[in-house]
Amino acid sequence: MKRGRQLIDARRAKMLSMIRDRQTIKVEELAAYFHVSLMTVRRDLQALEDKGVVGRFYGGASAGPAAPPPAAGDDVFFSRRLIGRYAASLVPDGETLFINGSATALSMLHFMDGKTVHVFTNNAFAAGRAFSPGVEITLSGGLLRGRCSILTGDCAMRNLLMMQAGKAFLGCAGISPEGEILCNIPTELGINETMIGHAYEYYILADYTKVGKTGTYASFSLEKPGTVITDEKAPAHVVERLRSIGMTVVQVRRSDFPDWDGSLPLSSDGCTGSPAAPPVFEPKHL
Repeated sequence: MKRGRQLIDARRAKMLSMIRDRQTIKVEELAAYFHVSLMTVRRDLQALEDKGVVGRFYGGASAGPAAPPPAAGDDVFFSRRLIGRYAASLVPDGETLFINGSATALSMLHFMDGKTVHVFTNNAFAAGRAFSPGVEITLSGGLLRGRCSILTGDCAMRNLLMMQAGKAFLGCAGISPEGEILCNIPTELGINETMIGHAYEYYILADYTKVGKTGTYASFSLEKPGTVITDEKAPAHVVERLRSIGMTVVQVRRSDFPDWDGSLPLSSDGCTGSPAAPPVFEPKHL
């Protein structure tokens, strides 16, 4: 135990030195350098921030106690936050939701404004985040591979098949002009399809870089009409094509939230969505 504590302290000291040398650094860079998970890096950065020696922003950290505005000037990041915030506004109090492994879909839980919502998700990162008060999380259980945060496999599917939800919110690697949903992880295809099939209505969350995307991704076709939530930069011809095949397309604009800088609201315990503890994957039923 003492040896483990020494290793953690040494790693955090080296992280602090690197941040001070470079002024800003990304979580992914630190994870690669130390050969640890993204969640481990986030816990280390949280500990350093608690001491007032670094500031954190979305995806990284900076030298000094004050963090810069989250992803200032990053259009893709801001678009994803806008989409997540808008999606949260569609959820009524007391609703049951499906959320897949998408970071954009997961981010909507920060904006529930005290509503009580019951969430079933295969996103393992949900276990280490502090969301809006009233958000209840049930993890699907299942298999994690490497550093992937997405739970898949027979256990996840069995638990999902026993669930029903009012709404499903799914992120994706892309959506083609013909309405095919592209996935980076083939083993999540069945989970995504089942979430759509077991929800009264569904929403696909895709920023402009993903709308109209095609390629050699794993994919499935949408068999019932749903809603795509994207941003104002989505290609107009693809938006019109999706509408022509029966999809509703909502384009969220910055002007919809004119005074917002993209930051996350504080939760009831003062957190801004930082991982709090190592996740425990124990499925239960809503």
